[in-house]
Amino acid sequence: MLNSVQMARFVAYGSLRMDAVVPAEMNAEALEVLGDGVPGVPYGTPLSEAYPQGSFPRRLLELPAVAGALRSLVGPEPDIDHHAVHVRLPREGQAQPLHGDAIIDVRRDAFDVQLMYYPQDVTLEMGGTLSVPGSHLRRTNESDTGRYQNLRGQDRLVCPAGTVVFLHHGLWHGGRRNDSDTVRYMFKIRFNPTVRQRRLWDTSDLADRRVARELDTTFPWYEHATGRLERYNRVLLWRALTGDDSFDLDHWVTRVSNRPQEVPA
Repeated sequence: MLNSVQMARFVAYGSLRMDAVVPAEMNAEALEVLGDGVPGVPYGTPLSEAYPQGSFPRRLLELPAVAGALRSLVGPEPDIDHHAVHVRLPREGQAQPLHGDAIIDVRRDAFDVQLMYYPQDVTLEMGGTLSVPGSHLRRTNESDTGRYQNLRGQDRLVCPAGTVVFLHHGLWHGGRRNDSDTVRYMFKIRFNPTVRQRRLWDTSDLADRRVARELDTTFPWYEHATGRLERYNRVLLWRALTGDDSFDLDHWVTRVSNRPQEVPA
């Protein structure tokens, strides 16, 4: 299970990266499995029914680190939204526009997560997935951000084989072009929660001072003043996740939600 500091970091960054958590023998198997394609799953299929016992996706999701992170983020028995095998051919000469998945999503008290699994070493030349940390709570509609080629502070994934990344559904991201001579594979699954996402992780460190420090992180793609919006939205999400409506950072939410009801004498 994740702890509170890790959850706070996910709320701030919009992603959780776990390097090389999938064993080498599974990564070798994955290159064959993904090359053949993974049969589709109907939208809304419960996780326990989506993938047969012994199948590669099922074994991937049963790895302790993966299962623990998934349960911490969306709870037990989420639904499968969809999955896809993304293939980037050698020197194909094009990249995916920067985007957020699905139409504009205005939920502030719930979120979907996307698992992205990389079965091989991803080098800078191979492209990897570009993402913009902290962008997930800035509401956009799909490829509204597609005109932007580079943003300050963006992260272009370079990782060892067996890396798994969980993304908040709103994070701006895009597959970069593959300038290498190697076919690049990535397997993606989107999960919809079926329970309230409140204190699903190990909360024994909820009072740790690092929680607030993670939530107060700033990113270079926005100016100081507009970055207050990200911190405001993080507070709203953290309140929803913890059930603590008193939590705040520098009174950003407290002052905006102040609506006294007492009538003066």
